[in-house]
Amino acid sequence: MAAAEQAPARAATRRRSPGQWRAAALFLLPALVLLVALRLLPTAEAVAQSFQRGTQSFTGGRFAGLENYTLLFTDPTFQNVLWVTAVFLVIIVPLQIACALFLAVLLVERFPGVGIVRTLVFIPVAAPAAVATVIWGVAYQPQGPINAVLAAVGLPEQPFLTSADQALLCIIVLLSWIGVGYWTLFLIAGLQDIPRELYEAAALDGAGWWRTLWSVTLPNLRRPLAFVVVANTVSSVLVFVPIQILTQGGPAGSTRLIMYDLYNSSFVLGDLNIGQTEVVILLVFLIAITAVQFRMLSKEK
Repeated sequence: MAAAEQAPARAATRRRSPGQWRAAALFLLPALVLLVALRLLPTAEAVAQSFQRGTQSFTGGRFAGLENYTLLFTDPTFQNVLWVTAVFLVIIVPLQIACALFLAVLLVERFPGVGIVRTLVFIPVAAPAAVATVIWGVAYQPQGPINAVLAAVGLPEQPFLTSADQALLCIIVLLSWIGVGYWTLFLIAGLQDIPRELYEAAALDGAGWWRTLWSVTLPNLRRPLAFVVVANTVSSVLVFVPIQILTQGGPAGSTRLIMYDLYNSSFVLGDLNIGQTEVVILLVFLIAITAVQFRMLSKEK
């Protein structure tokens, strides 16, 4: 009877008066206006421009169908951009996730000096990307501190950013130094949500550290880990600042990621139609990544 009496009360609380709906709409209106002005309209403009040619502004031009897409996908330079971006993602995403997971598992434990270790891990997160890039740019100089250390221990000096074989790896190290601490925060939060009773039960069953990691920690960390993987992939695709400051896509196109190529096409070469076509290609990729995220997060644990 108590449950039957509570049901109408709950239904009544769910009903909202017209005044409440109007108040909610007014509160949402500024966000909706900004969403349309800063997201939806630019997206529609980019799609329209990607099917046009012959304009040097964001309006006008003749309809060209798929000409821009054909030009891009048959261009060896853009093919190299896609290849470099793919190699970059294949390396940096697993590297950052593995490091963040290791640090998260380590930092939820209590041991002497854990506070100092946490501070050292999280400090790079607070540094602006441009500042961190300049610092690492100095470190990568031929006469910089890294080569000084190598010389001191009897190892040969390295070209770093001036080498087509090393430049991309240097960018990956830089971005990992910035990003690992950030993703570690999300994984620590996920680890702290895992019920302690599961670990106690695993200990009673005689499970060792590795067995507990694979049977308790990782299964219960699936949703935070899925979010971090997808968010890390998206942020890595959008990398621009270190490339612009340090390498400008070189040497020999070895660090020419898609965001830098998009910027170069639009604002350096002045071909806005090709630039907007790259925006659409990037948008389709990001939509696919987001769809994967929702798919992964919608599954039950």
